[in-house]
Amino acid sequence: MKHLFKILAIAFIGLWIVSCEKDEDQATLNEVTQSKLSSDKTAIVLSEIISDNTAISFTWQKSQLNVAIVPTQQVEFGIKGQNFKKSVTYDFASDATEGSITHGGLNTLMFNLGATPGVVNDIELRLKTAAGSAAFYSNVIDLKVTPYTPNPDITYPKINVPGSYAGAAGYVNWDPTNSPNLYSPGKNSEYRGFTYVTASNSEYKFTINQDWAGDKGDDGTFTGKLLETGEVNIKAATAGTYYTKVDWAANTYSSIIANFGVIGDATPTGWGSDTDFVYNPTTKTYVINSIALSNTGVFKFRANDDWVMKFQPASADETLVSGTAVQSYLNSEGTVTGDPGYKVSQAGNYKIELDLHNSAYYKLTITKL
Repeated sequence: MKHLFKILAIAFIGLWIVSCEKDEDQATLNEVTQSKLSSDKTAIVLSEIISDNTAISFTWQKSQLNVAIVPTQQVEFGIKGQNFKKSVTYDFASDATEGSITHGGLNTLMFNLGATPGVVNDIELRLKTAAGSAAFYSNVIDLKVTPYTPNPDITYPKINVPGSYAGAAGYVNWDPTNSPNLYSPGKNSEYRGFTYVTASNSEYKFTINQDWAGDKGDDGTFTGKLLETGEVNIKAATAGTYYTKVDWAANTYSSIIANFGVIGDATPTGWGSDTDFVYNPTTKTYVINSIALSNTGVFKFRANDDWVMKFQPASADETLVSGTAVQSYLNSEGTVTGDPGYKVSQAGNYKIELDLHNSAYYKLTITKL
């Protein structure tokens, strides 16, 4: 009987809740008093150096509704003139009447909104009060925001690759605090990147947090398996550039030769042969100091005189501007759409520089000589 009583009680409560929900559905939610938003700034130049500092603070008078509910409160951002057709929001507590956003937080919002780094963007913002599908908005505030391009060396996790080769590559031999790094673009346990080795049989290991604690090496079989205890040094069989991938959690790694050059009908040798990059240990970049490029053809950057690995542009960066660095993408990482090539708008001699130190942001710069 006790169990039966509990079941009947639960059923009665359920019916009562449903009945109440139906009554509330029939009530029309209206705004009695519009919310009013204000900010302490009208223009902001964001800085990564102070990313944790407050960039902007808000105060507001809350929206008054005709039904006693607990709505959500967000500050909504949009590009000025687009009527918030594309927008991003920042959440605040439902009972808050003031709040702030850091430089890093606001920069992320601007990145997601599509604002252009390094220049002033005209932004509109407003307080959004929402309850279910109903939303009410405050007055609109104009804000000029200059975002920054996030430093990928800070943004993405990394592991270190100390070894006997590092000094010749512009670092320090066997020093985890001053060695090439492999980055994780996915911010997970999977790391990848390029290292330059000048001598065959150069040895190295993998470390994390720029420290020897927890370092990993080969398990002794040299079949791509890592060990933390009882490990041996990994060896680079020949000199050259290596593309290395590590799964830190799965204790696996792979490393292949990847020596890059430029090829294409915009180059002096056409599609017949590559002009190879030379590693510069001072700048830690790959450089072709001078090459003639025409403005009637295209060129691409490929590894090992083959097409398995090649660097290619985003659609907006196919025509390069002298002296302006752009992000480049490696096709084998699944970051390229189609088969695009690079172009220059003016024929002439160019210096080409590939910065491959961070796999989350490969950077290409060409400079007209």
